[in-house]
Amino acid sequence: MADFDPVTKAVVPAAGLGTRFLPATKATPKEMLPIVDKPAIQYVVEEAVSAGLLDVLMVTGRNKRSIEDHFDVAYELEDALRAKGDEERLNQVKEPVDLATMHYVRQGEPKGLGHAVLCAKQHVGHEPFACLLGDDIIDPRDPLLKRMIEARATYGGSVIALMEVPREQISLYGAAAIEPTDEDDVVRVTDLVEKPPADEAPSNWAVIGRYVIDPAVFDVLERTPPGRGGEIQLTDALRTLASMGPEEGGPVHGVLFRGRRYDTGNKLEYLQTVVQFAANRDDLAPEFLPWLREFLDKSGQ
Repeated sequence: MADFDPVTKAVVPAAGLGTRFLPATKATPKEMLPIVDKPAIQYVVEEAVSAGLLDVLMVTGRNKRSIEDHFDVAYELEDALRAKGDEERLNQVKEPVDLATMHYVRQGEPKGLGHAVLCAKQHVGHEPFACLLGDDIIDPRDPLLKRMIEARATYGGSVIALMEVPREQISLYGAAAIEPTDEDDVVRVTDLVEKPPADEAPSNWAVIGRYVIDPAVFDVLERTPPGRGGEIQLTDALRTLASMGPEEGGPVHGVLFRGRRYDTGNKLEYLQTVVQFAANRDDLAPEFLPWLREFLDKSGQ
């Protein structure tokens, strides 16, 4: 097995405007919208930590200070809870502070995901890194990121997460052209197309929001012109890396993910995610599920 540099850092782009959730996101970052009682962004950081990545860089923007506050010490709140003897809530408040070493950089202009990743160049340096998008939450019971890091250790280059979607939905994603390897859940990526029409997609294996990326991506991104939507697309840079040899930072492999993924990027799927998480909570399900069944019966659904 080749000796590839280990992955120790995670980058979480969180600079988007969250326009799909207006007016709620006018003053509150979309990433801070709760999944029951925990903001979505905390689940993403917890996933990075569970994969062994304790150095997390958050790429933020204007009006995102509450994200930094969430992962920082809240002295007054902690003192008030401590004075009440409320150890349960005190531990909940302290939990995000102790998760990882958090760093922050601002993306000055919304120039796309590729540009957001490029903002991490100084912090990441010449190391491979994981990139986790906040709209996607992967169930903790399905250690996707850990498997991707293992694939990087075997094949080098970059590794992306791929999930099979119905052909009519592939235009919502980046689509991958793939070739098999000796492992059932790992493929070689030969091409990537950002949001293709269904009849032009190379497959119905969609790129979802988890990446393990070779640092060569930074040089590629600096040379990548704006693509779809006038933005610098990470997909375009990965497509270039897929055609490059190992000595240049290529190739690109994909891990075929067949586990549980929750999409919080639009209102309907966000609501579905909240319901699913509540239904899986031991402290909520005994009361929530009977109420939900009764509600559905009464509404005729």
